[in-house]
Amino acid sequence: MEKLWTVLTFLPAIDWLALALFFGGWVGYAQFAKHQAVSKGSVLAATNRERRLWMLQVTYREVRVIDGVVVQSLSTSPSFFASTTILIIGGLLAVLGASDQASELVREIPFAARTSTLVFDLKLVLLAGIFVYAFFRFTWSMRQYTFGALLVASAPDHKLFESGGLSREAFADRAGRVVGLAAETFNDGLRAYYLAFAAIAWFFSPWAFIGGTVGVIYILYQREFRSEVLKVLQGDGSGEGGA
Repeated sequence: MEKLWTVLTFLPAIDWLALALFFGGWVGYAQFAKHQAVSKGSVLAATNRERRLWMLQVTYREVRVIDGVVVQSLSTSPSFFASTTILIIGGLLAVLGASDQASELVREIPFAARTSTLVFDLKLVLLAGIFVYAFFRFTWSMRQYTFGALLVASAPDHKLFESGGLSREAFADRAGRVVGLAAETFNDGLRAYYLAFAAIAWFFSPWAFIGGTVGVIYILYQREFRSEVLKVLQGDGSGEGGA
């Protein structure tokens, strides 16, 4: 019990509350978005339907070069973010190795919280952990896009579908789902990037951390479930909006 109390007193109660809200909000919103997408639809769910239609069109085409090019193009985004994430992680580890000087620099920033070097290191570790998670999601997305490209390349000749020997729907379901999973995994990595901005606010104060977490989750919700592009994808909007 004494060791547990020592751990609990390592940070003020408001910092523990901010951390609990951060991780609870992250996991909770991810689960909420997953279930809400099924019942009411989201940008990701709408684009997944388009991916399935795309794969259905693949079965009608004799030449599928353009489909392979599109899959390759889609995989460049997670590839770029994975490379960028490596650089960010390296920078955070470098700062962690010189945390004494870095913490002194942060203390000079107006409104930044004055904390011990150990607490400053904890904040850096949190940021590094977020980007490590993002890196694994981006690299897994890259691999899934590779699997999608393999499915497109190995698609049977369109004449086999026309003769009724093979099911267009079955192929579209399978290939569309693989490409959709790649997009969902990429979305997980992007969500981590967004939430990293909330974690940066912890360097200023736990209240800023709490406000940043709530603000980022609100922005994510608006973009996934209330954006103009979602209305267009669902076919219930004109696409004309204010600048």
